[in-house]
Amino acid sequence: MTTPPVRAKGAKSVPVPAATPSLDYAMHFWRTEATSPLRLAATSLGNMLLQFDSDSLPNPFLRMFAGMCDVAGLAGTTHARPDYGIRSVLVGNREFAVVEEVEDRRPFGDLLHFTKPGAPVQPKVLVVAPMSGHFATLLRATVRTMLSDHDVYITDWANARNVPLAAGRFGFAEYVAYCIRWLEKMGGRNHVLAVCQPAVAVLAAVALMSEDMNPALPRSMTLMAGPIDSRISPTRVNDLAKSRTIEWFERKLIETVPWPLAGHGRRVYPGVTQVAAFMSMNLQRHIAAQFTQVRNHIRGERAAAAAHRTFYDEYLAVMDLPAEFYLETVEQVFQRHDLPRGQMMCHGRPVDLNAIRHTFLFTVEGEQDDICAIGQTQVALDLCSRLRQSMKRQHLQTGVGHYGVFSGRRWNQEVYPLVREVIDATTPSGRNTVIGKTSSFF
Repeated sequence: MTTPPVRAKGAKSVPVPAATPSLDYAMHFWRTEATSPLRLAATSLGNMLLQFDSDSLPNPFLRMFAGMCDVAGLAGTTHARPDYGIRSVLVGNREFAVVEEVEDRRPFGDLLHFTKPGAPVQPKVLVVAPMSGHFATLLRATVRTMLSDHDVYITDWANARNVPLAAGRFGFAEYVAYCIRWLEKMGGRNHVLAVCQPAVAVLAAVALMSEDMNPALPRSMTLMAGPIDSRISPTRVNDLAKSRTIEWFERKLIETVPWPLAGHGRRVYPGVTQVAAFMSMNLQRHIAAQFTQVRNHIRGERAAAAAHRTFYDEYLAVMDLPAEFYLETVEQVFQRHDLPRGQMMCHGRPVDLNAIRHTFLFTVEGEQDDICAIGQTQVALDLCSRLRQSMKRQHLQTGVGHYGVFSGRRWNQEVYPLVREVIDATTPSGRNTVIGKTSSFF
């Protein structure tokens, strides 16, 4: 076994033991493989039937059957990462092509750069995506909006079931180390935006970088709907995390990747388990959405039908999490609350939030968020007690739930302008400059 590919100061080598594939995961894998052609056939049949339909001579029965085929085609998960699909973007009044480039390739994820050849110099921003059962493409809308005004990078996490066992472990501390490494790879003092779960890891990373006077220390840090302290107004998700022991989570929710997948023998928290848990929280809404999709077809509302397919194509594309990362996140963030209690450690180093003194902190929460409640993210402003009040800002977005904080109309029209304002205000002349350890910080 190898040591972690990215390690912070004082990191120790921890071997990753091989494990015997569990019957449950193996059955899920082969069932998915067996039904995939059937779901693809149902989707193809539905599309074919619609070729015989027209607005001038509508056939409601044909449309209904096509809708049922469409729903059947979505009746399952996939482990293939969807495409970001961002081909071009307007910068001012000019349209520029968008090219995806991998700036740093690591076993558990890539630093992906959305380059815009020929575009003017813009502030660099690292968007840190959750590792929570979905691919980073879930933030496609977030990235697309930011690209007009920023040079955007994203943490494109790998599906753990495709990571060979020889790549080593990946726990919470490794996640933090990846964030630090990628901020350094971007060069200079830039900006970081964390969505949901990684808010805790990013806050820890900035604290460690501040203590080290790291020249890549971000000028601004935006934390969006993240569980910095889940003891505040606990949600159903928070209650579930505390309702069982960590041993129960390991025994009941951790599976072993089967052969012939590249990561066979690796212990993971299956993405399908996470998505099933989220769907069960709003099961009636998801069931109703499928009936609505059939009605969309019957009524010939093709734009609505296409929007439904786009959403569920993304929602049902799942990725597995390394077992170490999942269990350590549950224990440290949702059970022990290490960071707000001042007891978090990363590779043997204490995480001291008082070290943060030169990074502007902006927190954003959603009024109707049932995953990360009001106050859980804002508390970061109080925890960073040595940060000047003039370098702190909070925004509560009315009328949105969890996903509305970083996607949709309210994100585009109300939240994003504030994020852009913070980044612009903390970027000298709108450009990024490299500041050495001996230089003065912002």
